[in-house]
Amino acid sequence: MDRTVVLITGCSSGIGLHLALRLASDPSRSFKVYATLRDLRAQGPLWEAARARGCPPGFLETLQLDVRDADSVAAARARVTEGRVDVLGLPFNAVYCASKFAIEGLCESLAVLLPPFGVHVSLIECGPVRTAFLEKQEGVPGGALDGADAETRVLFSRYQRHLERIFREAAQDPEEVTEVGAGRGPGTRDGARGVEASPRPAPGQPRPAPASPRPARLPPPPQVFLAALRAPRPALRYFSTESFLPLAHLRLADPSGCSYVAAMHRAVFADEPAEEETASDRGGPVLCAPPAAAAPQ
Repeated sequence: MDRTVVLITGCSSGIGLHLALRLASDPSRSFKVYATLRDLRAQGPLWEAARARGCPPGFLETLQLDVRDADSVAAARARVTEGRVDVLGLPFNAVYCASKFAIEGLCESLAVLLPPFGVHVSLIECGPVRTAFLEKQEGVPGGALDGADAETRVLFSRYQRHLERIFREAAQDPEEVTEVGAGRGPGTRDGARGVEASPRPAPGQPRPAPASPRPARLPPPPQVFLAALRAPRPALRYFSTESFLPLAHLRLADPSGCSYVAAMHRAVFADEPAEEETASDRGGPVLCAPPAAAAPQ
């Protein structure tokens, strides 16, 4: 049986590393993984983890690949001995987010155009994941913001505290993202609680008192990466956590975007001191308000 050829970028750490290990050591032995890194000197932790997991020979290979360098891309492509790539993995605040919007827009467009060619596009959308992301930000000491004005540095400091809190309270480990998927408790589905049915009494026997509601035992949450890889017609979007879906719903519920902007501003700058005056009084940002509905004629 032909193995599915998977190429994953950014495998020196984080999601890329753990996804490469997960697929290369999958019990089905159905994946050949090309794990790519910009600098092959950083591949040591990947191979150490592969040996610890008992990854079989021939199922994992490392390649040097810098997606910004066309020659590097061509050289990596030439080393894929199967001559094809079945799955291309791109493991993922303003520029960073812009890059993710670009990927999402590209994938949405390709998802419409490529099915006639037998190609299906899926996005694995993750929330915060515990990697070296925060340490690599430009705002850390010695970064690009050292030369910024004092007010900008204060705002970035507050924004950084928000990120640290989110990563502390809501982040997933890379292993959790690649092994489990959308976070649902063992007795719940999409936040709903089920009630186990009472057995039907025998004819002529009194019906027993109703049992206390308790969660029905439902199947564990799916492994989103494997679900996408194995589905004949995979969905466009899979989520590794449901924690942030309310924000996604808010963006759709108010097409003007004002509710989303206000909610995110409150979340990011939650440590703002409460004051009586308005934002405009103190020179702060004035957030938009949803347009009023037109009065009936």
